[in-house]
Amino acid sequence: MRAVNGTIHKNRRKKILKTTKGFRAGRRRLYRTAKDAVMKAGMWAYRDRRAKKRDFRKLWIVRINAACRQEGISYSRFINGLKKANIIIDRKSLSELAINKPVIFKELIAQVKAA
Repeated sequence: MRAVNGTIHKNRRKKILKTTKGFRAGRRRLYRTAKDAVMKAGMWAYRDRRAKKRDFRKLWIVRINAACRQEGISYSRFINGLKKANIIIDRKSLSELAINKPVIFKELIAQVKAA
């Protein structure tokens, strides 16, 4: 009897087509097209997992800057003042403080201005 890789072959194709659920038209149904679509999607996903970190940092900086300007200080002066005052806090936390706890953020700005 001749051995054929029926199950391995079928499972490989099934895995690709399962991954393309939600894609449009032939990219979902046709194996060759789906295979290319999965490869491309993986490339974008890999790239964007790294870009996401940059994008969030940009967002936090914009939020901190907006909160600082309301108190009459620029972002760069604020960050420099934090370093001089030996206050170690990351931008994500600063952004959260600026939005949710403005009183505490104002105290930080007061400490920065003193330093």
